Amino acid sequence: MSIHPVMQRLADKLKRTDLPEFKAGDQIRVQVKIKEGDKERLQAFEGLVIAVNHGPQGSFTVRKISFGQGVERIFPFNSKVVDKVEKVRSYRVRRAKLFYMRGLRGKAARMREVAREQA
Repeated sequence: MSIHPVMQRLADKLKRTDLPEFKAGDQIRVQVKIKEGDKERLQAFEGLVIAVNHGPQGSFTVRKISFGQGVERIFPFNSKVVDKVEKVRSYRVRRAKLFYMRGLRGKAARMREVAREQA
Protein backbone atom coordinates (compact mmCIF):
# COMPACT_ATOMS: atom_id res chain seq x y z
CA MET A 1 0.00 0.00 0.00
CA SER A 2 1.55 3.28 -1.06
CA ILE A 3 1.15 6.66 0.56
CA HIS A 4 -0.73 9.44 -1.19
CA PRO A 5 1.73 11.90 -2.87
CA VAL A 6 0.51 14.86 -0.80
CA MET A 7 0.98 12.90 2.43
CA GLN A 8 4.43 11.78 1.24
CA ARG A 9 5.50 15.40 0.58
CA LEU A 10 4.26 16.42 4.02
CA ALA A 11 6.11 13.53 5.68
CA ASP A 12 9.31 14.41 3.80
CA LYS A 13 9.04 18.04 4.90
CA LEU A 14 8.68 17.06 8.58
CA LYS A 15 11.46 14.45 8.51
CA ARG A 16 14.55 15.16 10.64
CA THR A 17 17.82 15.54 8.79
CA ASP A 18 20.17 16.08 11.76
CA LEU A 19 20.40 12.40 12.77
CA PRO A 20 23.44 10.39 11.63
CA GLU A 21 23.19 7.25 9.51
CA PHE A 22 23.04 4.14 11.70
CA LYS A 23 21.77 0.58 11.42
CA ALA A 24 21.18 -2.46 13.58
CA GLY A 25 24.47 -3.46 15.16
CA ASP A 26 25.67 0.09 15.84
CA GLN A 27 26.28 1.35 19.35
CA ILE A 28 24.78 4.82 19.73
CA ARG A 29 24.38 7.44 22.44
CA VAL A 30 20.98 9.15 22.43
CA GLN A 31 20.68 12.46 24.30
CA VAL A 32 17.14 12.42 25.71
CA LYS A 33 15.36 15.52 27.03
CA ILE A 34 14.04 14.91 30.55
CA LYS A 35 11.54 17.37 32.04
CA GLU A 36 11.58 17.64 35.84
CA GLY A 37 9.12 20.19 37.12
CA ASP A 38 9.88 23.41 35.24
CA LYS A 39 13.48 22.42 34.44
CA GLU A 40 14.71 20.46 31.44
CA ARG A 41 17.95 18.47 31.22
CA LEU A 42 19.67 16.00 28.89
CA GLN A 43 20.25 12.38 29.84
CA ALA A 44 22.35 9.98 27.76
CA PHE A 45 21.01 6.53 26.84
CA GLU A 46 23.83 4.50 25.29
CA GLY A 47 23.29 1.04 23.89
CA LEU A 48 23.07 -1.26 20.90
CA VAL A 49 20.60 -0.61 18.09
CA ILE A 50 18.67 -3.88 17.77
CA ALA A 51 16.01 -2.72 15.29
CA VAL A 52 15.34 0.14 12.88
CA ASN A 53 11.84 0.63 11.46
CA HIS A 54 11.68 2.95 8.46
CA GLY A 55 8.67 4.78 7.07
CA PRO A 56 6.74 7.95 7.82
CA GLN A 57 6.56 7.17 11.54
CA GLY A 58 9.91 5.35 11.70
CA SER A 59 11.58 4.40 14.97
CA PHE A 60 14.64 2.64 16.33
CA THR A 61 15.08 0.36 19.35
CA VAL A 62 18.13 0.71 21.61
CA ARG A 63 19.09 -1.95 24.19
CA LYS A 64 21.52 -1.63 27.08
CA ILE A 65 22.35 -3.54 30.24
CA SER A 66 21.84 -1.44 33.37
CA PHE A 67 22.79 -2.95 36.76
CA GLY A 68 22.49 -6.47 35.30
CA GLN A 69 19.04 -5.81 33.88
CA GLY A 70 18.32 -5.43 30.15
CA VAL A 71 16.64 -2.14 29.28
CA GLU A 72 15.17 -1.29 25.87
CA ARG A 73 13.79 2.01 24.63
CA ILE A 74 12.02 2.74 21.39
CA PHE A 75 12.68 6.20 19.99
CA PRO A 76 10.65 7.66 17.11
CA PHE A 77 12.92 9.33 14.53
CA ASN A 78 10.91 12.57 14.58
CA SER A 79 10.48 12.76 18.35
CA LYS A 80 11.03 16.07 20.15
CA VAL A 81 12.38 14.09 23.12
CA VAL A 82 15.47 13.02 21.13
CA ASP A 83 17.92 15.92 21.21
CA LYS A 84 20.98 14.35 19.58
CA VAL A 85 22.22 10.94 18.41
CA GLU A 86 25.92 10.04 18.30
CA LYS A 87 27.31 6.89 16.72
CA VAL A 88 29.87 5.40 19.14
CA ARG A 89 30.98 2.26 17.25
CA SER A 90 29.80 -0.30 14.72
CA TYR A 91 29.66 -4.06 15.00
CA ARG A 92 29.57 -6.61 12.19
CA VAL A 93 26.11 -8.17 12.06
CA ARG A 94 24.37 -10.33 9.49
CA ARG A 95 20.75 -9.50 10.31
CA ALA A 96 18.45 -6.49 10.22
CA LYS A 97 16.84 -7.24 13.61
CA LEU A 98 18.96 -8.36 16.57
CA PHE A 99 16.22 -9.59 18.91
CA TYR A 100 18.31 -12.69 19.70
CA MET A 101 20.55 -10.40 21.81
CA ARG A 102 17.81 -10.42 24.47
CA GLY A 103 18.67 -14.03 25.32
CA LEU A 104 22.46 -13.58 25.48
CA ARG A 105 24.50 -12.60 28.54
CA GLY A 106 28.15 -11.82 29.23
CA LYS A 107 30.72 -13.19 26.79
CA ALA A 108 28.02 -14.78 24.63
CA ALA A 109 26.76 -11.29 23.78
CA ARG A 110 30.11 -10.13 22.35
CA MET A 111 30.27 -9.01 18.72
CA ARG A 112 33.14 -8.27 16.32
CA GLU A 113 33.79 -4.57 15.87
CA VAL A 114 34.05 -3.15 12.37
CA ALA A 115 37.49 -1.63 11.71
CA ARG A 116 37.23 2.14 11.34
CA GLU A 117 38.63 3.87 8.30
CA GLN A 118 41.77 5.90 9.01
CA ALA A 119 41.44 9.52 7.89
